[in-house]
Amino acid sequence: MSWLGAWLEETAAARAEAGLRRTLRPREAVDPVVDLASNDYLGLARDPRVVEAAATALRTWGAGSTGSRLVTGTTRLHTDLEDALAAFTGSEAALVFSSGYTANLGAVTALSGRGALVVSDVAAHASLVDAARLSRARVEVARCADPAAVDAVLAARHEARALVVVDGVDSVDGAIAPLAELYAVCRERDAVLFVDDAHGLGVRGPGGSGTLAEAGLAGAPDVVLTATLSKSLGSQGGVVLGARAVTEHLVDAARPFIFDTGLAPAAVGAVL
Repeated sequence: MSWLGAWLEETAAARAEAGLRRTLRPREAVDPVVDLASNDYLGLARDPRVVEAAATALRTWGAGSTGSRLVTGTTRLHTDLEDALAAFTGSEAALVFSSGYTANLGAVTALSGRGALVVSDVAAHASLVDAARLSRARVEVARCADPAAVDAVLAARHEARALVVVDGVDSVDGAIAPLAELYAVCRERDAVLFVDDAHGLGVRGPGGSGTLAEAGLAGAPDVVLTATLSKSLGSQGGVVLGARAVTEHLVDAARPFIFDTGLAPAAVGAVL
């Protein structure tokens, strides 16, 4: 047995001993149980209007987007969706990614980097944790539910650029981040507030426009918003919203956008 096989066997045994093995459990299209674990908060994934829109986009544009969005993967459907998402959230511009995970990776890494500080919430989603680690910025972990703690970290920094990264709605306990207070701290300390609204878009704020809108911060300067399109909106994909200068920078610098195949047309049509 090679070192790889031996190592994998040993690692699997250790995980099993600790009760940490994960198992995939395929479900059927029709299931007799009530699903209380789904992220499909509004039940839109099977809504006939959403399904028909996906089917129409599939028939019109094909099964795949055919390439990176900078080559052939941007369709008129993609830009229509970006305009709609920006208008819905009160943002200046939007940029659609293939998933919420890649949206976070692309935005955090492209907006920070060497010579910057990322202040990451202690309960940040794994995609934000990975993004902070990959960013090459200095990372400080703080309890963003306590704006004073964030203020202390920002006050002690030596970097010119700083990003405060937080989930609008905590993915485990559902707590709502104190965004208005965090934004005031960020403005005072010349930092950017970065909000992942994966669990807020569609269910919080006026008409479901999200936690930033709920906090009166829709379209505010120096705020970046990300969201997944696979939860309340019942489809797939991710989006970064903010100033047009931000989305233009991501087109130039966000590697998960530049080198990834664009979101499939059926998913785009379903979200629209």
